[in-house]
Amino acid sequence: MRTDKINYYLDIAETVLERGTCLRRNYGAIIVKNDAIISTGYVGAPRGRQNCIDMGVCVRENLRVPRGERYELCRSVHAEQNAIINAAREDMIGAAMFLVGRDAKTGAYVENACACSLCKRMIINAGIEKLFIRNSKTQYTTVMVSDWVVNDESVEGVMGY
Repeated sequence: MRTDKINYYLDIAETVLERGTCLRRNYGAIIVKNDAIISTGYVGAPRGRQNCIDMGVCVRENLRVPRGERYELCRSVHAEQNAIINAAREDMIGAAMFLVGRDAKTGAYVENACACSLCKRMIINAGIEKLFIRNSKTQYTTVMVSDWVVNDESVEGVMGY
C-alpha cells in the first residue's frame, strides 16, 4: 500500500530527527511548499558549539526542568528554528511544516508534541500556513498557524485572562 503524502513527509522529518543531539528529546522538521522540500532542521547546539550528546550532560535534565519550561537553559536550537533559519522567507510563505519528536532515551514518539511558544512565533513570522505533527507511525495532528495568531497564548496571565 502506498504511503499517503503527509506521512511520506513525516517519514522524512523522522529521518531528519536522527541527526538530533539532545539527550532528552529529538525533533525533526521539514518545510514543504508545492510538493518540494524547502528546508530541514533538527535539534542541536549552534554551529561550532559542543552538542549535549558530546558533552554527556543536559542542564535541563540535571535540574529536572519539566517539559515546556525554561528553554533558555537549553544549549540547542530547536528543529523548527533550524528549518526556518535554513530557508528563505519567500519560500516559506504558505508552506507546511512537518514535525516529528522522539524521546531520546526510549525512542517513543513525544506525546502531545507541539511547537514551543518561541517556535510558534517564528513559524508565524516565517509565513508558514500549517503544521503536521506526528502522533504515531500513521496518525498526526494538523495545526493551522492562523489559530495561533487568533489564540495568542502569550497574553494569558498578562491581560487578566
